[in-house]
Amino acid sequence: QVQLVESGGGLVQAGGSLRLSCAASGRTFSTYTIGWFRQAPGKEREFVAAITGWGDSSTYYLDSVEGRFAISRDNAKNTVYLQMNSLKPEDTAVYYCAARIVAVLSTKPNEYRYWGQGIQVTVSS
Repeated sequence: QVQLVESGGGLVQAGGSLRLSCAASGRTFSTYTIGWFRQAPGKEREFVAAITGWGDSSTYYLDSVEGRFAISRDNAKNTVYLQMNSLKPEDTAVYYCAARIVAVLSTKPNEYRYWGQGIQVTVSS
């Protein structure tokens, strides 16, 4: 069983930065693929970024955040980070951390078994 807890959200002005953290349980954390998803009011949950496990640490990003967001992991701390720079009002959403046991990236929410509770990110103009 895997438990995930997000932190680091909040309110920021357009152009600012936030760093989200996803703290995970499990001795095999380093093997998990970790994804970040977001859901804005009235919209479907969408993929934001992912990083693979097993030491490969390949990354993939939603086109609209490419060059602004960066995902990384610290396996010694069982933590994955999402650095968000140059934030825009359209980035406003609840952000979710999710874990996939298979060490291959996926952009599909239904291919991630474990989910955090979500954390609010609000970007004001």
